[in-house]
Amino acid sequence: MEEQHITILCLASYFKGNTFLEACKRQGCHVILLTKEKLADEPWSWDAIDERFLMPDLGLRSDVIYAVSYLARSRKIDRIIPLDDFDVETAAALREHLRVPGMGDTTARYFRDKLAMRFQAREKGILVPDFCPVLNYDDLSHFLEHVPPPWVLKPRSQAGAMGIRKLYSKDELWSRLDELGDQQSFFVLEKFIPGDIFHVDSIVSEREVVFSEVHKYKQPPLTVSHEGGVFISRTMPRESVEVQQLQSLNKELHEALGMVRGVTHAEFIQGTEDGQFYFLETAARVGGANIAELIEAASGINMWSEWAFIELANIRDQRYQVPEHRRDYAGIIICLARQEFPDLSNYDDSEIVWRMVKKNHAGLVVASEDQSRIESLIENYSHRFMNDFLAVAPPLEEAPD
Repeated sequence: MEEQHITILCLASYFKGNTFLEACKRQGCHVILLTKEKLADEPWSWDAIDERFLMPDLGLRSDVIYAVSYLARSRKIDRIIPLDDFDVETAAALREHLRVPGMGDTTARYFRDKLAMRFQAREKGILVPDFCPVLNYDDLSHFLEHVPPPWVLKPRSQAGAMGIRKLYSKDELWSRLDELGDQQSFFVLEKFIPGDIFHVDSIVSEREVVFSEVHKYKQPPLTVSHEGGVFISRTMPRESVEVQQLQSLNKELHEALGMVRGVTHAEFIQGTEDGQFYFLETAARVGGANIAELIEAASGINMWSEWAFIELANIRDQRYQVPEHRRDYAGIIICLARQEFPDLSNYDDSEIVWRMVKKNHAGLVVASEDQSRIESLIENYSHRFMNDFLAVAPPLEEAPD
């Protein structure tokens, strides 16, 4: 039988996903990259890209639909893949418009819209912090009367900690809503729960979580983003009660949100006061902040490559199988740096398996079979990074162009 010709269209509002492109190309796919004009000269894996098209802004959804529909006149597109969180809903709209298999508009909302994912999770019995849409003022006033501050005002569709405000009084909230004007309905208000934040990164195949890794942030990303500091995450002890609970909760979450296949990055908080786990947010993408490198260091699993293999297995009507992998431990440490190109040559421990090469950033990944060794290294490096490199910048309100 003749090998099926497969065309994969990848959307990229930011420079990322080279490993995905390469994995598709190695599998014999025709790879199309649609990205922004300002990303034209980034070091894309050109050998893995058959066609590249540029647009001023992938956020203008109707323009993207016109452009891709034009491409589809002479190309049969088999799958549409968003390489960045900001492309998830556009990819879903394109699939709906072109009738291409994959996540549609409704499910995409559950993985992009912080209000939609909270409603759906709560409806399915998953604990979430008390929240209120910024829509009806009577409902909002009732929430303010019955849920004590502090509260967190979050953009419904930004990524990471961008645009999040921690608020301590009603006056502070109403003032912020006045500033937002007509944009306020694109926010959700939530009770602030102090605690430790964990991320669970998963591979999902035909509605089953077939692989997941649990890591814990040293500081909440909101704290690092707003107050400055060093971003740190590390693998949790694999047999711990917390890991078992989070993996079970993560499976419930994906079933509740209707994830069929792909990769996800979900975050949960363990409340300091009650010890319970609450769902914070999830995304249908590879985790940002080089979490893919962290997971690969601990397990040998590359989330970008496996995402490609899942999609291709489905197209070819084959069963996806997770490769054999390790159960080691890893930690990642990253910070903004005062130096344009920080010198990390004095960091020479044998456990270092990855070094960040990026302007005004310092970063390392360490890996070991010994979890306590990772904790020791990360603790040591966190103090050294603060002395050697750390710079602090104002938090971003929205994603940069």
